[in-house]
Order: sequence, then structure tokens, then C-alpha cells
Amino acid sequence: MIWVQAARPRTLPAAIAPVLVGTAAAWQFAGHLPRVLAFVVALVGSIFIQIGANLANDYSDARRGADTVDRLGPVRVTSAGLVTPQRVLRATWVAFAVAVACGIYLAIVAGWIILVVGIASIAAGVLYTGGPRPYGYAGLGEVFVFLFFGLVAVNGSYYVQLEQLDALPLGLSIAVGFLATAILVVNNVRDIETDRRAGKNTSAVRMGRANAVNLYRLLVGGAFVILPFSIWAGDCQWWPLLGLLAIPMAIKPIRVLETHTDGPALNKCLAATGALLGVYSLLVTIGLLLAS
Repeated sequence: MIWVQAARPRTLPAAIAPVLVGTAAAWQFAGHLPRVLAFVVALVGSIFIQIGANLANDYSDARRGADTVDRLGPVRVTSAGLVTPQRVLRATWVAFAVAVACGIYLAIVAGWIILVVGIASIAAGVLYTGGPRPYGYAGLGEVFVFLFFGLVAVNGSYYVQLEQLDALPLGLSIAVGFLATAILVVNNVRDIETDRRAGKNTSAVRMGRANAVNLYRLLVGGAFVILPFSIWAGDCQWWPLLGLLAIPMAIKPIRVLETHTDGPALNKCLAATGALLGVYSLLVTIGLLLAS
């Protein structure tokens, strides 16, 4: 249970969603799934990159003193003393080793560029809160999430199937990236006061709570606005518009983020945003399969 807690399962939709959408877009283009095993391996690799990044964040934040007893989020296993830092660090590298193994297989199947992308993703996960100048402490975490859990993951999943890039997965990667980034925005809004005291200058600390909430609104709304344009640009049938059925799920977390500052409410908002990403991506995936 402690290791499940350390892996932060509420964040895993950000790893699963882009692989589903990118692979379904490839299925829509080809009329079938060209490489079934590559899909499974890409999914496993994405999940373990996310888990490794979470563990690295747990370890690094504890060492830097950013995770204190007054933080509003769930308990972090390193700072709480539930697991020793050495064990968390070892688990981090085990998770990344699994991801590297997946990357090697995908590189054999689809070319060396996939391995390069995978290594860059792992490095970005480590350097988010680790290294001499962690970019998560400089307000750049959202850029990383949008890039790697949106653009890279969706288009990469498409590429390992067809070894090409197209307009449809590009547009969908922006939409998925918006929602994945919204998850981090909630996390940073929740922790804004404790991060400020710890010297962790996240985007929420830098821009202030009101602007961070506005960013959340733009990201969530943008995911729905860009969907029809993505379908049009990709010359796809309109079935993926099923993703718009997730709009009602966006209303409550937006209102909670606007009106609440307590930890329990914002933790629920975080979970609701992850669920929104998951349902949105699943509906879009179903639509892409129907359009094939």
C-alpha cells in the first residue's frame, strides 16, 4: 500500500491517456492496429516513466525540504519517514529501468528516435525537482507536462505504429496535453503557500492563485475547443467528438478550484481532473475506433 501511495495512482491517467489516443489515431488511419505489442509496451513504458517521475519528485522534494508537515496534499512517503530515501531512490531507478527496456524494444521496432525521446522523457522527470537547477522550482513544470504527456506521448504512440506524423494526432496531443497540464495546475494551486515558504517557485507561486485558476479554466476549456479543429485538420470522421460528452465533468472541478482552498477539497479536485482526462481520452479513443 505504501508503494501504491508513492506511485500516486491519481496521476496515472496522464500516462495512460496519451498512449490510448495516439494509438487509436493510428488505428483510425490504418483501419487496424499495426503493432499490438508495441501498443502494450508503449503503455507500460509511459506508466513507468510517470511512476519514476513521481518517485523522483518524492525523493527530491523531501531532500530540499519542500514537503513539510503542513502541506495540504497526500502524505509523501519520503518526508513522512514511511520509506527511507535510499529505498525510494532505488525504486525510482527500477521504474526508469523498466521504461528504458520498453524504449529499447520500441526503438528496435520503430527506430532509434523513440529511444532518444524516451531518455529525454526520463531526464525531464528526474530534473523536474532533482539536479542542481530543478525546473519545477522555476515555474516550468507545466511546460514539461504539456510537452511530454501531450505532444510527445500522443505523437510518439502514433509514430511507433505507423512511423510517420500527421495532423490528427498533433491536434489531439494538444488537447490531451492541456488536460494533463491542468492536473499539475491543481496540484500547484493546492500547495501554493507551502511551496512559497519552501522557495519552490511553481507557476502558481509566480503568477498568483487567481491567475493560476484562470490558467486551469483555459486549459480545460481549450481541450474541448481544439477537438473539432483537430478532427477537421486530420480529415477524420466526426466520431471523436464523443469527447465533448465529458464537458459536464469539467464543471465541478472548475468551481471547486475557484471557491476552495482547503486540502481535502483540492485533493478531490485533483482526482476529478485526472478522471476528466481519463474519460475525455477514452471517449475520443472510442470515437477514433468508430471512425476507422
